[in-house]
Amino acid sequence: MQTIYAWTVATLLVSTTKAFQSLAIAKISRITLRPFSSCATTTGSRFLSTSSPSANNNRNNNSRLYMSSMASSSCSSSWDDLKALSGTQPMGAALNQEAGLRKDGNGSAHVQSKLRLFGSKVQPKITLYRDHAGWCPYCQKTMLLIEEKQVPINIELVPMRSYGDKPVEFMRMVPGGMLPAITIERDNGQKQVITESGVIMELLDQWHPESEGYKPMLPNDSDQDGWNRYNRLARLERELFSWWCTLMFRPEGPKMPSASSGSGFMGFFTGKNGQGGGEMMSGAMSGFLDCLSKVDQELSSTPGPRFFDRDYPTMIDFVYVSHVERMLASCAYWKGLNLRDGDMRKKYPGLNNWLDAFDKRECFLAFKSDYYTHIKDIPPQYGPSYNGGFEDNRKAFSKMIDGTDGKSWVLPLPFDDPIQPLYKGPPLPICALKAAGIEGDNNGSYEKCNPDIMAKACRQMAGWKLSSNGQNVAKFAARGGSAGSKNPRKSFGAELADPYAEPDVSVIPHVDNALRVVCEGLLDEETTEEGHMAFLQSLEDKVRSVVPSDKKKDVISSLAYLRDRVGVPRDLPLASARQLRAHLNWAISAL
Repeated sequence: MQTIYAWTVATLLVSTTKAFQSLAIAKISRITLRPFSSCATTTGSRFLSTSSPSANNNRNNNSRLYMSSMASSSCSSSWDDLKALSGTQPMGAALNQEAGLRKDGNGSAHVQSKLRLFGSKVQPKITLYRDHAGWCPYCQKTMLLIEEKQVPINIELVPMRSYGDKPVEFMRMVPGGMLPAITIERDNGQKQVITESGVIMELLDQWHPESEGYKPMLPNDSDQDGWNRYNRLARLERELFSWWCTLMFRPEGPKMPSASSGSGFMGFFTGKNGQGGGEMMSGAMSGFLDCLSKVDQELSSTPGPRFFDRDYPTMIDFVYVSHVERMLASCAYWKGLNLRDGDMRKKYPGLNNWLDAFDKRECFLAFKSDYYTHIKDIPPQYGPSYNGGFEDNRKAFSKMIDGTDGKSWVLPLPFDDPIQPLYKGPPLPICALKAAGIEGDNNGSYEKCNPDIMAKACRQMAGWKLSSNGQNVAKFAARGGSAGSKNPRKSFGAELADPYAEPDVSVIPHVDNALRVVCEGLLDEETTEEGHMAFLQSLEDKVRSVVPSDKKKDVISSLAYLRDRVGVPRDLPLASARQLRAHLNWAISAL
């Protein structure tokens, strides 16, 4: 099936598993640094396929030797050399191995997976069609149920209308182009097509019952109280969604005293104690927050953090979380409302405990977006959003989210993000954290881990992704050149993807040179942030030397084009994506 692999940063940052496997078994005696110009430096190195402590030490030693040689070289390394370097590092070796497992349908959850077996030896007869970029909330909730329930399934990735044309084969099968959709292969070879996420999720639960070892996602047929609660919660979710749409996609209207919010509520935003009269907010804001309070009460009514008293999330949790995730981003960016800060944790403890519980599940990380990605993917799906709410906070939060505050996407980065928590659960795949020697806290969070070690792990994962397909990333970024981004056919509403844009051919080799220096910086072996900043300083002359003066403006524009199109989870988890964005900004500043 045709997909948009050549159209998105995601694909450009993903190497093939075949290449990963060849890297894992390759043995080389030297690494040659090959820039576009004809200079080279060599150093001893070797790939190690074992994961023993001595192997990790050898990888680290080889990487340090290599990084030392790169820093002293006056020209940038080849992409093959950078990919090889990443493979010698524990981080790259672990991610290469994980990619091989994914190809066979195993390993951890991933947004680009095409097959999920969960140890099954039988080829699935069900195929899920979901969006390629990980933007569709209905595909997200379906995938979360599949991962939690561990349903063996084939997966085909299809673009949404907002960022690409759907394949003809898919449109013949699903004339409306609706996502998600599933096909079931019958014994006679015919395929049945089913759409609507709610229907799909219920059928997957029905076809994979508890009696066969699968987790139940819905109440038992005989549990009338459970079904009454489920149906009430489902109606409340639609009510919350309606209030969110009213708040976001219509002008808010005048602010009025809000008796329903209670005295002092606005003090969370204004610093005032609420004395001397009612609070001022729009009717849409008041209605949304009141409905959110109902959701919080339902979550607080169970012994655990979820809507039902289970030790894992069930279908109603997935129904809520895909849109609540988008509410968090949109409320912060367009309304100045941070629902996860300290004050809101007091106001909505049930909601925040529920979100924390989701963050602790690795499969949720695989499909979770960051606020920046959402504020770019929401308008083409739902329509334009309106500024409003709490204006002072809105201005500050929006700049933090889109990186225009001069801090959020600039090195050195703060350990945590000020408005979207990174470490309530694993910020990277568990295999990557283990490779970096990072262990979680007793409660499943990573808030107490060593900031320097975490920063190194996050940037090395970004370097691994960039090195895996760097030449194509350079071509993609070169759309930002003065002669690039010319769309010969049609444009799409999503800013993060433009499938028909053309690169500025004249600037490709120079963007490629600059990106290879950025990749060197990301793969740095320094274990302290101070040491890493010193290493980057040693690379500044190099990044300037590989870009001719008459091309610097176009290269800067191309790096910014790439920076602004790094999507989460399509390309990287947020903890790693922010490192890539910040290192691209470092190169822009150096130039």
